[in-house]
Amino acid sequence: MPDPRELLDLAVTAAEDAADLLRTSRPDPDAIATKSSGTDLVTDLDRAAEARIVDRILAARPGDGVLGEEGAERTGTSGVRWVIDPLDGTTNYVYGYPAYGVSIAAEADGQAVAGVVVDVVSGERNTAALGQGAHRDGRPLGVSAATDLPTALLGTGFSYDAPTRRRQAEVLVTVLPAVRDLRRSGSAALDLCALAAGRLDGFWERGLAPWDRAAGALIAAEAGARVGRLGSAEPLTLLAAPPGLYDALEALLEAAGAAS
Repeated sequence: MPDPRELLDLAVTAAEDAADLLRTSRPDPDAIATKSSGTDLVTDLDRAAEARIVDRILAARPGDGVLGEEGAERTGTSGVRWVIDPLDGTTNYVYGYPAYGVSIAAEADGQAVAGVVVDVVSGERNTAALGQGAHRDGRPLGVSAATDLPTALLGTGFSYDAPTRRRQAEVLVTVLPAVRDLRRSGSAALDLCALAAGRLDGFWERGLAPWDRAAGALIAAEAGARVGRLGSAEPLTLLAAPPGLYDALEALLEAAGAAS
């Protein structure tokens, strides 16, 4: 296995470069388009940031594979694959809502071993290397000590598919009365980092793509979270929480139908 720290250093450099681009630019209104549905936005800067990330990574490691949200894909020969979301929270970015980030993970033989999520607005840098803990701007991250659902602050997100969104809204009828409250930033990567920092006590979301979850899930796990999935149905429903809360949250969400 390559040294996770070396992969992380490269991921951080690429993510910071892309974050600088997003921070100092605005999308061309004529270049804003939709993808999976009329609410799923993509901009010229999503694509430009992804191209910048891929170019930097492959210049340093030309044998690696790539999987990017905006279409970058190559198999590679090294056993390392980079999973890239160049702008997680595109809708927020377009509207100027301050919650969007750059997410990059490095996988070795299918396992995430390094990850970075840069919050473009605050500049916070969340990082993790397998077996070496998670950090924010060099300071260790740790999940909350939450064990009690009624006092738990949870995060989630919603699909771009209208029928799925309806089902997700129905889940909240059961979940909201059972917990302290719910937050939705519009960026799964940032939500998972909030969990890693103890800013949230749990997180779940159905239908996350690999680039949505790869870096954030590693950061949460290295901060002490238990990370798994609800049920076996596809698309996957990711669940992450402190170990003392995970089982109770899993039971609540399953009872609410969150995995179906």
